[in-house]
Amino acid sequence: MSFEFDGKTIETNDNGHLLDHKEWTEDMARQMAAAEGIELTDRHWDLINYLREEYIENGTQPNTRTILKAMSAEWGEKLKQKDVYELFPLDPSKQGGKIAGLPESRRKGGY
Repeated sequence: MSFEFDGKTIETNDNGHLLDHKEWTEDMARQMAAAEGIELTDRHWDLINYLREEYIENGTQPNTRTILKAMSAEWGEKLKQKDVYELFPLDPSKQGGKIAGLPESRRKGGY
């Protein structure tokens, strides 16, 4: 699969995840989020940047429990699972990772 962005064809897998995370830009993330009915806020960006940093620097794709801990620390409040699912309703690690331009996670479940 693929989509058009900024005059270029961007290759994705069958579920819309970028094949090359290096092609990702913030404007592309906005377009991808809008296509899924999400308007990105500062909290979305915090989570997206966290996911990208974990993948690029450590080669990991955090699960929902790990995201909860990291975002609770980032935002200085105790979060519940519903708080991050309000940002990315289809799964913060998977839908968030997709919008962050990361490969599709093969992990099962949110934990």
